[in-house]
Amino acid sequence: MSFVLEELLAVTIARLIRDPAAPPARHIAVGAASPIPAAACWLVAKQGAPVRLSLLHKRSGNPFTEGTRELFDLTGQGRIDLFFLGGGEIDGAANLNLIGTGEWPGTGVRFPGSFGSAFMYMMTNRTILFREEHSPRVLVDRVAHISAPGVSAPGVFRRGHAQALVTGRCVFRFHPERARFSLESLHPGESVDAIRAATGFDFDAADDVPQTTAPTDAELALLRGVVCDEMRETYPEFCARVFNRKSAA
Repeated sequence: MSFVLEELLAVTIARLIRDPAAPPARHIAVGAASPIPAAACWLVAKQGAPVRLSLLHKRSGNPFTEGTRELFDLTGQGRIDLFFLGGGEIDGAANLNLIGTGEWPGTGVRFPGSFGSAFMYMMTNRTILFREEHSPRVLVDRVAHISAPGVSAPGVFRRGHAQALVTGRCVFRFHPERARFSLESLHPGESVDAIRAATGFDFDAADDVPQTTAPTDAELALLRGVVCDEMRETYPEFCARVFNRKSAA
């Protein structure tokens, strides 16, 4: 069964969520308007994993009556196991910049703002970084401003780090003990040389980097069926474009 990039990314993120070597993901929060991570979370749930999903942008049935304040309270208590973050810039030490470029306070290109990214990054048990655009403009050697640090100095309390960075071209695994990424897999049509040319930071790569595993027919059937049904109210344009399903009247 053929698939599109968004479906590959959703399945790839779902497999990272279920990685048996990672801390368990019992409660997952999706805090931004992120249809691909949301699709991955619903896929994990529909595959039968015992997960609780808190989707802040769900138009009905949002679990939080006071918005992000409750999300931060749960995270501070250690009750959010997995979160997703991106950045206007991401560097090779997994630092995120959501402020902007140029001199402080980001007088060049302005990004949306840090909001609670630093708190969530440090207090969540693990984080999956996601940015569909893969270019030297986004993946930089060093971010202009650090909104959320990838690693912390000794003695600074943090529960977790980035597990991986998923882009539209590849998957990087993060190694907090070395503050460095390694190239884990290449999406179809990509090569190590092409990824290096499109990436502003240095990274490790094995001699033979595998291709990102394609979605199975069963995974695609779930995405296009019950997962889409869960998402159509909140992400109607995404479901119509990716899954060819329009929102219910």
